[in-house]
Amino acid sequence: MSDATAEASLIRTCLRSSRPNFLVLAPLCAGLAMTAAWAEGLAFAPLDALLVLFGALLAHAAVNLFNEHHDFHSGLDALTERTPFSGGSGALPERPEAARAVRVAAWACLAGVMLIGAWFLWRAGPVMLLYGLAGLGLVLAYTGWLTRRPWLCLLAPGAGFGLLMVPGAHQALTGTLSATVVAAALVPTLMVSALLLINQVPDIDADRRVGRDHLAIRLGPLRAARLVALLLAAAFAVVPLAWWAGALPTTAWLMWLALPVLAWLLRGLWRLPAGVAQGELAPLLPLMGLNVVLLLASLALLNVGLWLAG
Repeated sequence: MSDATAEASLIRTCLRSSRPNFLVLAPLCAGLAMTAAWAEGLAFAPLDALLVLFGALLAHAAVNLFNEHHDFHSGLDALTERTPFSGGSGALPERPEAARAVRVAAWACLAGVMLIGAWFLWRAGPVMLLYGLAGLGLVLAYTGWLTRRPWLCLLAPGAGFGLLMVPGAHQALTGTLSATVVAAALVPTLMVSALLLINQVPDIDADRRVGRDHLAIRLGPLRAARLVALLLAAAFAVVPLAWWAGALPTTAWLMWLALPVLAWLLRGLWRLPAGVAQGELAPLLPLMGLNVVLLLASLALLNVGLWLAG
């Protein structure tokens, strides 16, 4: 293999390890900060908006790359049965020699996030340091530490994409915090935590063998699925409650166009057959896919609803 071919192979492995199919989530979450500002009549610089979106993308990629590297070195990849939604990308088991490159890519993404954070620290003031340090802690601690603490493991992904990314981006762009952006942030907070929890169900046995301890392990597949259903229902309940309180505009109800998908998913999660608890994943996999569709569609619709209010 020539040097150019080997380098191209390393780059492809790093790209696969970043799980590019799922990276659209970060811009959708950061977008809520912009559409909330738009709904409130607040202006922000286009360059700052691009930096916020790029920073969110880099942060998500960094989490995925660190996770892939950790799971490969811990031996978890060798134990996991991969699905389209869980178990990692499989890139490093296919190309073990790329492990160092993936780790370097993770740190490079994190360095990019820190540089963008430094720009906004200068522009928006010391409050950005709080968001930055909390986000950095989540990125570095999630795979190796938080996955051994059940409730923190449940809350951390949603907090990262919701309560940190959305208000933090809004503060960076406008210098302010509002009830609108906090209400909007609650939706990804609940839905992203639900996504990670249901995606942990296929990995229960493998995760237990490498010392992880999350709620899917503690509750078992059936009760974990019902907790996912409750989190998703709570996310949709945010819109009417926040609208009633005056925190979200009427157009935010656009998110409820996804209600039929939610109803179908809740029915499936609540009525999973007992065989899922014995490792029969076939009934669960379509629901995992539908959950991804629901998450992305709901965030997109909420973004449009906030934008229409501007």
